[in-house]
Amino acid sequence: MEKAGQVLNNQSVGNLSNDEIVQGLKEALKVGISNGASQASALDGYFKNNLIKLAFPPDVQRVETKLRQIGLGGEVDKFILSLNRAAEDAAKKSKPVFVKAITSMTIQDAVGILRGDSTAATQYLRKSTNQELYNQFFPVVDSTLKLNNATKYYADLVNTYNKLPLVQKVNPDLKQYATQKAIDGLFVLVAQEERKIRKDPVARVNDVLQKVFGQK
Repeated sequence: MEKAGQVLNNQSVGNLSNDEIVQGLKEALKVGISNGASQASALDGYFKNNLIKLAFPPDVQRVETKLRQIGLGGEVDKFILSLNRAAEDAAKKSKPVFVKAITSMTIQDAVGILRGDSTAATQYLRKSTNQELYNQFFPVVDSTLKLNNATKYYADLVNTYNKLPLVQKVNPDLKQYATQKAIDGLFVLVAQEERKIRKDPVARVNDVLQKVFGQK
C-alpha cells in the first residue's frame, strides 16, 4: 500500500493529482451520504428494512417474548413502530454533520480511504461524526418517542412485565438505545452506497468518481 506521505511527495496516485483524489473522495462521500440518509429518513426507512429495523433492546427481548405470550403482541408492535419512526426522524439531521466531516478531510484521509477496504470512507465518517450525530439525534429521538407515545408504550409494557410473577425486573435506557441504533442503521446504508460506488461504474455519478475509483 502506498503511504499518504509518498503521495504528498509525488503529488499523484497513478495519473491522479492529490486535489483530484480529495475531490473524488469528497464527491463519493456526498453521494453515499445523500442516498443513505434519504433512505433512512424516508417513511419506513428503518421499519421496513430488516437490516436496520429497530427491535426491542437485546437485554430485554425476554420482555417482548413474554408479553406476546400473554396476548399483548399488538401493544408490542405499536412500540416497535414508534421506535423506528423516531430513528427515521433523527436521520434527517445527519447530512449537515457528514458534510462538516467531509469538509475537514485531509489528503492523508483521502488516500487512506482510496487505498482502504470497501467501507473505508464509511469508517472514516463513523470515527469523525459518531459523537456529533449522537448529540444531534438524541433530542430528536427523545421528542419523537414522546410524540408517538413510544415512551408511554414502553413504560406500560415494562410495568406490565415487571408485575408478572417470577420475572427479573427491567428498566433499560430506551432513548440511548434508540439513538445509537439509529446511527448504526444509517451507517449500514451509507456503507452500502460506498460499496456500490467502488464496485459499480454505473454508480459513479461523475467523471471524477470514474477517475478516482477506476484506479482501484
